[in-house]
Formats: sequence, structure tokens, C-alpha cells
Amino acid sequence: MNIELLKAYLENDYSTVSATNGRDALELVPVEKPDVILLDVMMPELNGYQVCETLKKNPETQFIPVIMVTALSGRDDWIAGIEAGADEFLTKPVNKMELLTRITSLLKLKKMHYDLLDERNKLNLQNKIRSVLTQIIPTLLRTLPTEQKSVVIHQMINMVVESILENTDSDEHGDECEGIGEICCNIINQLGANFENETGENGDKELLLKGNVCPWGREEAQLNPILCTLTRGIFSRIIDIYEQDLEVDVLETIGNGDEQCLFQLNKIEY
Repeated sequence: MNIELLKAYLENDYSTVSATNGRDALELVPVEKPDVILLDVMMPELNGYQVCETLKKNPETQFIPVIMVTALSGRDDWIAGIEAGADEFLTKPVNKMELLTRITSLLKLKKMHYDLLDERNKLNLQNKIRSVLTQIIPTLLRTLPTEQKSVVIHQMINMVVESILENTDSDEHGDECEGIGEICCNIINQLGANFENETGENGDKELLLKGNVCPWGREEAQLNPILCTLTRGIFSRIIDIYEQDLEVDVLETIGNGDEQCLFQLNKIEY
């Protein structure tokens, strides 16, 4: 009866899956991957506290919000729930509005948590790429024969672009419906730049990409202007991936002592 009541409260906003004992609940979680779990304390085989504690100890499920739904309202019962890792409590009989409000709040917190994890992962990726390119590449290029330098630069450009595309959602770096200038800026900005794009003097035949924050760091770029070549190469690689008839010209770079980086994308005339 309790399960049917909760289903009726939730059916207009959520899809639900139910279990009638703690062991079945633990088997369902990795299969169904729920966004929120409602747990009754009094269940056969494993009670709600035991199920909650098991979920919170598992790295795969520890961040799924758990609401304890119980007829117990004593102080010791609440402490037991907190110790088990419960995120919220509802006392029977459950009020529909309170239930929906608690779920909404927990889902917002969950989203914020995963947004923070995404930002951390992006920062780690950014730091990893910048570290490799700013510290290793200039030294490596100084030791290589001239004919091998362009090969290394080309390989590193591919590594940067592919790493960013693989580690970010498609709506963050753009798709074919967006302008190629916006896509270029979104990708280079994943490395810490602040590039923006705008139409040049020749309208749709010319596009400007400019920013006053270098993706490699101002001092690093000025010490190793070769890094500016990598920026140009990244734009060229993106143009190739999205099959655009454009070529990249370098107008200004921080690495060469300018106040900003300015690249121009020109329509190739056949």
C-alpha cells in the first residue's frame, strides 16, 4: 500500500521502479540507475538503514540521494538514518507536496555536485594539456631535426583537439549547426583562453578569432612563440574536422609581443 501511494504521488513527474525488500532494492539500483531512492526503514531481509549504508559505501552509488520514509520519528531513529548516510527524512503518512519538494531539492543538489565534478575534470584536462605543451614541446623541438618538427607539432595538435572533443559534451564545443568561429572559440577556451569570434570586414568571407588571454599563458607563449603555431594548428584541425573551406591567417599573437591574439579565417575561393 505504501509503494502504491508513493507511485501515485510521483507518476505525473517521474518514472518509478519498486522493490519490496532490501536485497531486491540493492540488486535493482545498478540496473535501473535511479536519480533518487526512497527507502522505508522497516523492510524484510535488509532494513532501510542497512540498504542505505551499503549504497553510501559503494563509489558507484554513494552520490545517489536517499530519502528515508518511515513511521519512526524518535531521535535515535533519525540519528541511525544520518549515520547510515540518508540525505532526507519523511515521516508517514507522507505528504505529497513535501515529498515532491524534497525530491526536487535533492535533484538540484545532485546536479550541482556533478557539474562541479565536470568542472574539475575539465580543469584537470586543461592543466594536463597545458603542462605537456608548455613544458615538454619547446624542449623537445629544440632537440629535433628540422624535418621532424612539423610532424611532432601536427601530432600534438591532433592530441589536443581529440582530447578536448572526447572529454567534453557535444553541446559545449559545438556542432555543425553552429558557426565554425564559435566552435573554434569554445574548443580553445577549454584550455583557459577567452577567445571570441566576430565577422570581419568582408562579411561571411572573413571571420576573426580574438582573445587577450593566451591558452598557454602569456609568459610561456612569449618565451616559446612556437606555442602560437599550435593555436593556429588547432584552429586548422577544427576546420578540417568540420569540413569547412577556410584557411587560417595569424594577424597578432601574445607570443610575439602583441596585446592580444588575433586569427583570421578566410573563405577559400575556387
